[in-house]
Amino acid sequence: MENRSDPVVSHGQKIDGTAIIQPAKTPSCPSCGADLSQSDVYKRLRVCEFCQCHLRMTAHQRIDALIDEGSFRESHRWLASVDPLSFSDRISYDKRLEEAHRKTGLTEAVLTGTGRIGGKPVALAAMDFEFLGGTMGSVVGEKIALTFEFAVKEKLPVVIIATGGGARIQEGMLSLMQMAKTASAAQRLHKAGLPYIVILANPTTGGIYASFANLADIIIAEPGALIGFAGPRVVRQTTQEQDTLSHTAEFLFDHGMVDMIVERGRLRTLLSVLLHLLDPQFRLTVGRKAEADYLSPHRPMESAWGTVQLARHERRPTALDYICRMMSNFVELHGDRLYGEDRAVACGLADLSGQPVVVIGQERGHGDASRNEGRARPEGYRKAQRAMRLAAKLGLPLITFVDTPGANPGLESEERGIAMSLATSLATMSDLQTPIIAVVIGEGGSGGALALGVADRILMLEHAIYSVISPEGAAAIIYRDASRAEDVAPALKLTAQDCCSLGVVDVVVPEPEGGAHLDHETAAWQLKNALLQELTALQALPLKRLLKLRYKRFRRVGQFDTYFKVAVGRKVAHVQGHIHRGLEQLKERLPLATSTETDQQ
Repeated sequence: MENRSDPVVSHGQKIDGTAIIQPAKTPSCPSCGADLSQSDVYKRLRVCEFCQCHLRMTAHQRIDALIDEGSFRESHRWLASVDPLSFSDRISYDKRLEEAHRKTGLTEAVLTGTGRIGGKPVALAAMDFEFLGGTMGSVVGEKIALTFEFAVKEKLPVVIIATGGGARIQEGMLSLMQMAKTASAAQRLHKAGLPYIVILANPTTGGIYASFANLADIIIAEPGALIGFAGPRVVRQTTQEQDTLSHTAEFLFDHGMVDMIVERGRLRTLLSVLLHLLDPQFRLTVGRKAEADYLSPHRPMESAWGTVQLARHERRPTALDYICRMMSNFVELHGDRLYGEDRAVACGLADLSGQPVVVIGQERGHGDASRNEGRARPEGYRKAQRAMRLAAKLGLPLITFVDTPGANPGLESEERGIAMSLATSLATMSDLQTPIIAVVIGEGGSGGALALGVADRILMLEHAIYSVISPEGAAAIIYRDASRAEDVAPALKLTAQDCCSLGVVDVVVPEPEGGAHLDHETAAWQLKNALLQELTALQALPLKRLLKLRYKRFRRVGQFDTYFKVAVGRKVAHVQGHIHRGLEQLKERLPLATSTETDQQ
């Protein structure tokens, strides 16, 4: 290796144990100009501690910052590119490869291998922009595909740090075909039910972004990263468009294309949590046979309209209130990967008493932080479908929280396919291959609520409501006067007790005295108890039987014999009430009659 003046060893860049020597530079932040030569944060993470600008890292630096110390084992190290097209412009392709190799110490633009993150073994790939702009030639595609194939064979999750451009021009169509190769390999990983996480670093564009880097279960972006299909220069020179604001991590997050933007200093901890949630080692099991202690609240029923008011109370716990109180390590996912992010639906991964679960909730928010009252747009339901499919892929139980007056009915929702998104949610849940529990926690309104309500077990809080239409909507239709909502509410049979007697819900979960809004902690504790008991029972069922019972459950709803049984049950209860009252009256008279007969004798 050629030595240069003022040497400084680049950490991790070695070949045959020989360090690649590069000229010393005084580091300064390209954003704020700060001197970073004495910054520990810069030395560890290449982040400016003054303005938080994320500077580029080498592939070795990225892996060292993420994995457990000493656990990395490089794979396919000696795969190297050749010049299949004898390509030459100002400099021959062979010379470009040689210079890139000397500059980075890598044989190609990606470093692959295995390691551990938080004790969890993973298959890793880290790209290096300094090697020919991180472009994907045949060897890059081959190493990425081999990483996926090795992960499938060894049943390992995959973590890829993506950065770079598109297909490598010097390899022509051979390079372009690597997009198909890597996408196909990623699909094999998905079919094997193994987790896949991608970190999008600055920059990530072209064929990399349009293939394996966009196919992960969870996509994380670094702050301020330039990300997009075509690079800004290509956009300007081929379309004459000057606006490149679309090529930022923040823009993509706002438009539902990435799950989260995470600072580099938090990335290792987040990956550790995610890998533990995505790779469950434990299942809830029945410790002893016991009668459920939460089945029926033993209190006088509220009037239908009174229940409506409690279900809509401004301080009533929302989905996120329950999730944060019942579960730990909640990692929220964002975006539908098609159009946008809808905050009226919250979903992610969480830990429920040691059991990793996927949770989806219609989130109303509180006060000034309202999220459109939980009225989700199409992208909200498409985001929920992403979470549903992730639960099925990884075999994680799915828990949904229903709390919405209904889906967003506006013009934009119609333009983006609200009816299709609702129908797809219903169909997806109907045969989703994992246990599902739905909980109606507040106001369950119409198809917007049912789109998260197709489940193996349906729980309903004592003062929640579940209805085909809001009382105001029903009054507007029946009386042409929405102000008569109180009059029509009882006829809708929307209370928890009504829904339970109709067979629409399975369990009524009691709330604290006066309503859940008065004691969030107790309400969450009681719901958690019910969820654990129901989830334990569901996980004991074989999947095939679970799906069969789910279909039968919804198949029989509304059948004549079901209504007949309910009607007969009500009549029997009514007659039994009359008989009971008659016997009580008879008992009251019996002592008096006996005494009179004795006197006469």
